[in-house]
Amino acid sequence: MDVARQTAAALLETVLSKRHAFDESFARAVEPLAPQDRGFVRQLCATVLRRLGQIDDLIDGCLDKPLPPAMPAPRDILRLGVAQLLFLNTPAHAAIDTSVTLADEHDDKRVAAFKGVINAVLRRLSQEGAAKRARQDGPKLNTPKWLWDSWAKAYGGDKARQIAEMHLREPPLDLTLKPGLDLKQWAQKLGGQVLPTGTVRITAGGRIEELAGYNDGAWWVQDAAAALPARLLGDIAGKTVVDLCAAPGGKTAQLASAGALVTAVDRAPPRIKTLNINLRRLKLQAEVVTADGATWKPSAPADAVLLDAPCSSTGTIRRHPDVALLKTERDVTSVKPVQAELLKNAARMLKPGCTLIYCVCSLQPEEGPQQITAFLKANQGFSRKPVTPGEIGGLAELITPDGDLRTLPFHLAEQGGMDGFFAARLVKKG
Repeated sequence: MDVARQTAAALLETVLSKRHAFDESFARAVEPLAPQDRGFVRQLCATVLRRLGQIDDLIDGCLDKPLPPAMPAPRDILRLGVAQLLFLNTPAHAAIDTSVTLADEHDDKRVAAFKGVINAVLRRLSQEGAAKRARQDGPKLNTPKWLWDSWAKAYGGDKARQIAEMHLREPPLDLTLKPGLDLKQWAQKLGGQVLPTGTVRITAGGRIEELAGYNDGAWWVQDAAAALPARLLGDIAGKTVVDLCAAPGGKTAQLASAGALVTAVDRAPPRIKTLNINLRRLKLQAEVVTADGATWKPSAPADAVLLDAPCSSTGTIRRHPDVALLKTERDVTSVKPVQAELLKNAARMLKPGCTLIYCVCSLQPEEGPQQITAFLKANQGFSRKPVTPGEIGGLAELITPDGDLRTLPFHLAEQGGMDGFFAARLVKKG
């Protein structure tokens, strides 16, 4: 019994048919597995999710009649087989034999009837698949049309393609170190490099808990782009800062380690639990509040507010490929009023003359610049304070004509890219 591949097949069904988020489903599914099997399952499933458009196109080109939509297992087994054959360099006999065995041993006995189809499709692709793959437009096939069209409209066709190309690459692991630690020394210790923005980047792989400095709380995992919005607050030592929608706590850790008096607010108890665990490991202090950021009020006006608003998360597809498959245009539409209410409430929390940072890990303009345009139109007591290159490692290309921060997945491409983030800095007039 191939437990790892059985787990991968079940995970695909959970994500693609039941539409559950991959990371949470993965954590539950692989708990009984050995570490090496966990890594294999993640790599296999992530490859399928990143390359789903290509893989399904290859499968469909080999079928005489469609597979039954009501029975996802045969297609999911084929997807795993194609991923191994054409993207993970698994020997053909191993990819084919294990796929046929998965069908034969499936809990739903009807799946065994598709052994012949699975065998035939994979054998054909073992001979013809490489040539077929070479003729595919991978970036476009693997990107839902609504996303491709929205990115082409917002950034242009060439940049839309560059974004989609970066989503096909396995991302590195980014670490934010506590202030005062020697970045170059730690990068050398961890076998990585220091990015212009001050993030230490290493090759992903293995258990994070086993890396040097984890138990000592020297660093936390945070994409290079996600680390930028908090830095736009400048020197916050001794200042009161409200971190709205704070969990799992990367930005809270940044603010607290910079000497701010932080109140971290999030409405989800499980995420609050994670935030507290992270703060304890990092030996950092913050007041943690379980509340809805759209209605919660601090006891006194704050010196600064950082709002990392809930969003479609399309800027994180390179790390979470299931986002492209699970999110729809409706998700963008439905979250916009929530963002607007959070932004409105955040504005009420500030002292005159103080700063509000609004950010989202989304590539959709409706969730970023359009929210800020609407807010400034309705709130004459606020103005935009443009970001400067010196605040973000000299990377002027990350600044929009309006002076906002806009990172795209292909920025720093030679070093592995970065998540898509938008951030605007607003100042309350005195």
